[in-house]
Amino acid sequence: MKLRLGGFSAERVLRRFLPRSLLGRSLLIVLVPLVLLQAVALQIFYGSHLDELSRRLAGSVAGEVAFMIDEIDRDPDTRHLTIQETDAHFGFKTAFLRGQLLQHLPPPDAPGPVDNDLEYGLNTDLNRPFTVGWNHSADFIRVYVQMADGVLRIDVPRKRLYIGTLYIFFLWLIGTALLLFGIAALFLRTQVRGIKRLAVAAESFGMGRDVGPIRPEGAIEVRRAATAFNRMQDRVRRFLAQRTTMLAGVSHDLRTPLTRLRLALAMLPEIPPGEAADMNTDIEEMEKLISVYLSFARGEGSEQAAPTDISLLLDDVAVAARRSGAVIDCDVPDSLVATLRPEAIRRAITNLVDNARRHARHIWLVATSTSRSLRIIIDDDGPGIPAARRETMLRPFESADPGGTGLGLAIAKDIIGAHGGDLLLLDRPGGGLRVVIELPG
Repeated sequence: MKLRLGGFSAERVLRRFLPRSLLGRSLLIVLVPLVLLQAVALQIFYGSHLDELSRRLAGSVAGEVAFMIDEIDRDPDTRHLTIQETDAHFGFKTAFLRGQLLQHLPPPDAPGPVDNDLEYGLNTDLNRPFTVGWNHSADFIRVYVQMADGVLRIDVPRKRLYIGTLYIFFLWLIGTALLLFGIAALFLRTQVRGIKRLAVAAESFGMGRDVGPIRPEGAIEVRRAATAFNRMQDRVRRFLAQRTTMLAGVSHDLRTPLTRLRLALAMLPEIPPGEAADMNTDIEEMEKLISVYLSFARGEGSEQAAPTDISLLLDDVAVAARRSGAVIDCDVPDSLVATLRPEAIRRAITNLVDNARRHARHIWLVATSTSRSLRIIIDDDGPGIPAARRETMLRPFESADPGGTGLGLAIAKDIIGAHGGDLLLLDRPGGGLRVVIELPG
């Protein structure tokens, strides 16, 4: 059962205020026990040592004031001489205010155990009214004692009541805490830096950007992870190179017999021209299918990401679509630049525009960007795709067109996913299909 605070669980409240980064949480793990340890040390010192010393010092001052009063009461005629002797012995500065009465004084600016201990000691040792002035000066406090014919004012040096090493103790607590926290922050920052570099390298490599091997640093576990990542990059590169070489050989081997068939058809005069044209069309269709299948299998792994002018790329795609008979409007801001693999993205957008051209009369191509993402929208006024079939249509060899290969959307989704983006099929306002490409900026 979770603890709930005003409709919010304690877990949600803690998650809201806890740092989100590993460095912040690590520093918090170091800081909280350190603060608790210092608080316990302070409480032990303040609750035992400081209280005991405060009681003893306040009791000593109260006893000395009471001794002075007793000496004066014993022989009032020698009051002045008694005051001089006790002042010289105890370090007081005493004056007698003849004919005056005690007045109410404000409480101390910084209340603590000393004022309570001194008041308790004076109450215990004196048998007459008194008041204590704490705010007259930073160097002394004033004790007013009501006498029979006036008020005795006694200035007591503050150093008689306060411990001089108290400030040193506080400085030691704060200084050691800051020093330990600073050392921990420098150490943890070095450890987290290796993890951050590994995360950035993994994200870049996942989006097709070859960042090269990263330098292992930090703790031994982080170094092992970096080394394993470097080995993984090498294996993936070798796999892509071997697959590309194999598929290039397959492409050559498949196209060679098709070329021989085309030449053989051209050298057979007895075949009617119409049938020869149909056979050549079939061969061209087979070559096209082979190219599409190989493109899907090969992907664009060998191309490196680079800063690309998206405005120019989309304009080129729109021009090519118009040459194929499409009616397309392109609304793209000038100088829209993103880091990606341009030919791969061109292939993906071309596939999507070709799909729209086959099923719609009008196509709209729009692009927008923010500081963190790039969005490309392809709208058409065709029949659209039912919501129940959209996920299926993104799979290989799934096509709504009986004559299609079912690879256009799959290739586009694969390319966009390799860039760390996403491909969404939505309803276009006003009817038709809306294809949204989300790419990291």
